Amino acid sequence: MEKEYQVIFYADIKGHCPTKEFLDNLPDKAKGKVLKWIQKLQQEGPNLPRPYADTVRGKIRELRVIFASSHYRFIYFFYHKYIVITHGFIKKTDKIPENEIERAHRFMRDFEERARRGEIEL
Repeated sequence: MEKEYQVIFYADIKGHCPTKEFLDNLPDKAKGKVLKWIQKLQQEGPNLPRPYADTVRGKIRELRVIFASSHYRFIYFFYHKYIVITHGFIKKTDKIPENEIERAHRFMRDFEERARRGEIEL
């Protein structure tokens, strides 16, 4: 059965990929759990329920992964049949920091504009 959604990691025009950099710095066991949840997100798409995924604001959503005492968050949005993960961070407070939401919006606008111009291969 073909998957309905495909997960991709946002990269800026210079090729900088915040999600990959974040993942590369995680301990191996935490990274393994995160990758399993990213795969689950790809399989379930917008149907992945709380507490694993939730809407943050507008089109911005979050994937929630807890490993040991760390709360990992991966911010993403849907673009056609793609799930674009903009970046990840460790959540240390009850609310997602505003700067993380603003960062996701910046990345989303950049991605959508470059995709419309045909600068991103999908």
